[in-house]
Amino acid sequence: MSNDNPQDVLFETFKLGNLALPNRVLMSPLTRSRSSQPGDVPNDMNAEYYQQRASAGLIISEATQVSPQGKGYAFTPGIHSKEQIAGWKKVTDAVHHSGGRIHLQLWHVGRISHTDLQPDGRKPVAPSAIAPEGAKTYVSADSGMVDIAEPRALETDEIAGIVEQFRTGAENAKAAGFDGVEVHAANGYLLDQFLKSGSNHRTDEYGGSAENRAKLTLMVTQAAIDVWGKENVGIRVSPTGSFNAMYDEDPLETYTVLAKHLNDLGVAYIEVVEDSFQGNHANGRPESVIDAIQANFKGRYIANGAYTAEEARRRISAGRCDLVTFGRPFIANPDLPERFRQDAPLNEWDDSTFYGGDAKGYTDYPALAEQKATA
Repeated sequence: MSNDNPQDVLFETFKLGNLALPNRVLMSPLTRSRSSQPGDVPNDMNAEYYQQRASAGLIISEATQVSPQGKGYAFTPGIHSKEQIAGWKKVTDAVHHSGGRIHLQLWHVGRISHTDLQPDGRKPVAPSAIAPEGAKTYVSADSGMVDIAEPRALETDEIAGIVEQFRTGAENAKAAGFDGVEVHAANGYLLDQFLKSGSNHRTDEYGGSAENRAKLTLMVTQAAIDVWGKENVGIRVSPTGSFNAMYDEDPLETYTVLAKHLNDLGVAYIEVVEDSFQGNHANGRPESVIDAIQANFKGRYIANGAYTAEEARRRISAGRCDLVTFGRPFIANPDLPERFRQDAPLNEWDDSTFYGGDAKGYTDYPALAEQKATA
């Protein structure tokens, strides 16, 4: 059946902060590890990739390190040098030329790194000196996956410097022509490490209670608001995600506290990783945590995690979310909204090409119109 019908909730226009979105089919942040080396610089191929997907209601860029210290994987892009800003400007210009909208995801990996990726071979930093059991990264094109060693705990007087790294990243994102920023506080990276009790064993003002563990995330979010205004800032969280050896003793309490404070800050949206192929402590979507976030946060709720078009329609219609971000389907289907609109078959993704490489599995997935033209 065709979904080309004005009542389809996926294709209702939607106001998100300062942006008017043409649909509710958003592109999730997706690490693809194809920035130019040396320098972690976005390139022409990256610009083509994002431009192909400009029909998304909003593109949220791949995670982008705010400093050399924030880097955790080979070939991921940064937003802390003039060359990186210029590279991202190619991307934003291409997306805007095709009528799209794009936010930059601001990223610091914390402990999910390696001395080979850190300035002067230093240890990665974290809230506590706890090695993430089983977590791995890659440090070069031919390294394969390598273990992550024990990080060092950040000193209390270093926290302000972390906030400034994010602030500078937000300023550079503005210079690069983005429409807003998303603070990455999910998936086992630095802010998530501070939020969750399993990785944060601090005894200073940034550890212990949920209020204390949320402080750094809220300080970083405020810094982004200072640069962009609250209507152009969102945040990504993964309350029950287990990727990168993450665990929280009471996600209901932790994310109730965080949601209340984010509501006070007035950010435009929370993107919630409800489920993930990379691991989830909940059995399916954590409905009680979703309820708690929605009860305490009055901005837009963006759902993420293994969604189909039909489930997105159902949950939007039931008030369980406002918008949905799609990850792997957008990798393989540059025109995903149009395929949803027509109820057309989806290309299958090739997960062997997700991270690193060239145009194969990156910019060579065909759009529906191309397939019909050659059929």
